[in-house]
Amino acid sequence: MDRSPRPAVMGFTDELFPTGTHMCLIYDHEDERRGVIGRFLDAGLQAREKVAYFADTMAPVEVAAWLRDMGVDVPRQGNAPGFSITVAEKTYCPDGRFAPEAMLSTLRAYHQSVVDQGYPGGRVSGEMSWALRGIPGSDRLMEYEALVNDVLATHPITAVCQYDARRFDGAAIFDVLKVHPMMIVHGRIVRNPYYLQPHEFLQPAR
Repeated sequence: MDRSPRPAVMGFTDELFPTGTHMCLIYDHEDERRGVIGRFLDAGLQAREKVAYFADTMAPVEVAAWLRDMGVDVPRQGNAPGFSITVAEKTYCPDGRFAPEAMLSTLRAYHQSVVDQGYPGGRVSGEMSWALRGIPGSDRLMEYEALVNDVLATHPITAVCQYDARRFDGAAIFDVLKVHPMMIVHGRIVRNPYYLQPHEFLQPAR
């Protein structure tokens, strides 16, 4: 099975990046977030990739509405075989708690569905504010984010994780930077100088 990364159009920048790129968007303006994420999702749909969005601050129907307002060709029901909008908390915590191993398995299964269903690639984006509600296991979010990098190396899904700097404190944001090799800054993807390899980031916790 070919799991090698391929160049992917991101939509909000002219540069191509390989599938499997793991990025964080740390933002403090809603317009900025919607502009970047809307173009990211649109580029995936135009490339006929399998695209998934995990919504937290708005209901899925509201997300579909703002994407349509941007001109994104969202299926009328909001979901289709190649595109889905789900509630982030239900996606990350289907049993009412967050288990990194389970979500990593979900990512692997998602990539397998991309391959099995013949899509040229897959991309996902999730709003991470669900982790601020004290859900059991949510304190392991950064452990999960670190391990995502190992998963995407063999199961290349292009991913953007969204963090609202107005809601996450400074220490949490610094950890976010440590676990994402790439970050989105002013509409550009740049290599993150604070990034640590998963084994380096997780070493102190052992």
